[in-house]
Amino acid sequence: MILLDGKALSTLLIDSVREKAVQLKPALAVILVGEDPASLTYVRNKQKACERAGIRYLETHFPVTVSQEELLRKIDEVNRDPAINGLIVQIPLPPHIRVPLVIRAIDPKKDVDGFHAYNIGKTVLSPEFEDLPPATPLGIVKLLDHYKIPIQGQEAVVVGHSNIVGKPISIMMLNRNATVTTCHIFTRDLKAHTKRADILIVAAGKPKLITADMVKKDAVVIDVGITRMKDGTLQGDVDFEAVSKKASYITPVPGGVGPMTVAALILNTIRATERQRSDE
Repeated sequence: MILLDGKALSTLLIDSVREKAVQLKPALAVILVGEDPASLTYVRNKQKACERAGIRYLETHFPVTVSQEELLRKIDEVNRDPAINGLIVQIPLPPHIRVPLVIRAIDPKKDVDGFHAYNIGKTVLSPEFEDLPPATPLGIVKLLDHYKIPIQGQEAVVVGHSNIVGKPISIMMLNRNATVTTCHIFTRDLKAHTKRADILIVAAGKPKLITADMVKKDAVVIDVGITRMKDGTLQGDVDFEAVSKKASYITPVPGGVGPMTVAALILNTIRATERQRSDE
């Protein structure tokens, strides 16, 4: 079994763009609402990555009571600022904020999370149109590529069909000529599907959902899930201890997909800046 070290690769990818960052002088704006502990951690990680890459980091932190109108005004202000190249609105947002309206309000050219319908739509077309794909799926593909894990012709099974991970990674695997099955909460006999997978990608948000008997021998297992347990430990969607004995490659939690998502945000910020400069 080989551990897919997202933490180490993330550092390599971030360091690889520092020279470009010096030339481009990109800026990333992050909007945070409230005090969600996980969001605060993610935002700090993004800030550290920006500092390492040489990207100017600008943060706006609103209280949880912020109105939707005020949040949308801030997004519009960032959209209009030519000195800012990327924009992230940290999710989750409070219940009174309509997330689809927020995502729609972000300028697609600055949407480094890759959540806007325009960027999702381009991702559907082919790898050549994946200009600003969703960050976590991009991180997964970069991880597979780095470890020279073939995708073409492989049976890829994705567990989870969110707009952030499940749907776009299914599309990106299909773009690379995998045979893709997408499973979700309404899938009957999940094990029948996961047992077929050469590459199993799990993004369901349910700790230890995938057990060893659900995984084919020598499968590649990508665990996107991360849940903080009552004892304070972090647990993925895969029973790592048992499944790692059967897998050929597996991501740890933490230290697997999480750091790759941050690296992908940095890559998308550089890409967005390059495209904006070429439009000038």
